[in-house]
Amino acid sequence: MDGVGSAGSARYAELGAFLRSRRDRIRPADVGLPAGPRRRVPGLRREEVAQLAGASVDYYNELERGAGSQPSEQMIAALARALRLTADERDYLYHLAGRPVPVHSAASHVHPGMLNLLDSLTATPAQVITDLHVTLVQNPLAVALLGDQSGFRGRRASFVHRWFTDPDARRLYPEADHETQSRAFVADLRAAAARRDAGDTEVRSMISALHDASAEFAARWAEHDVAFRRDDRKRLVHPSLGLIEVNCLTLFSEDGRQRLLWFTPAVGTDSAGLFELLAVIGTQEIAGSPPGRYR
Repeated sequence: MDGVGSAGSARYAELGAFLRSRRDRIRPADVGLPAGPRRRVPGLRREEVAQLAGASVDYYNELERGAGSQPSEQMIAALARALRLTADERDYLYHLAGRPVPVHSAASHVHPGMLNLLDSLTATPAQVITDLHVTLVQNPLAVALLGDQSGFRGRRASFVHRWFTDPDARRLYPEADHETQSRAFVADLRAAAARRDAGDTEVRSMISALHDASAEFAARWAEHDVAFRRDDRKRLVHPSLGLIEVNCLTLFSEDGRQRLLWFTPAVGTDSAGLFELLAVIGTQEIAGSPPGRYR
């Protein structure tokens, strides 16, 4: 276990016990799994948690035994999602693993209710983002439609920040729509900033950085438009399928800090057929596409 001492060993043993306790309370139906006729325990099996978290069964077994290597921050986040941990439970898991708790834990931890809804949306692209447009989790169809958003860190994790600082981020929309999208993103950011606490440093730092980096952002911000993005009809440019017209629907969490987005084909277009092709193509053809593609 990376040379940890007796205190670390005791903490890892507690980590294993905590994982077992959370696994036992989750019912298969809670995570979209069939109960099955031969299930001897009401909770999840170890191999099921491993599958949901994207880990090997052997590795997860080692974690529950309090052995093995120190889990990474990415693995902790994956386990928290798989086990539907609350924000407090997720932070406790970071503590037991000896990893720093994310500073903005309330925004980076996916709301369990949002995650449950996302799991039920298997036939349409869907993802959960923060109010600052940081993607927290995507289903496979969202990755196929919009690109994998899991690799961005720091301010670049926010699509709004990338929109005004990285030209590649704009490839998702036709150039003719860029001005409209810029105005919509800035108006949404102003609304999100107003909803947050007046002393919130995350949003203030982001707005300040965008003012310094983008004259376009500064000009749009000076217009003082304010409006949350709720239900949009928009045109997306897919690298293989071309132009796709979609309806983007939004469900807000109670505190407004997270949003579940799901995408449906726009009525009166050929997008329904393109969505069927999207499911066939999956993520294979966009694996090498430029980063920054997003909603």
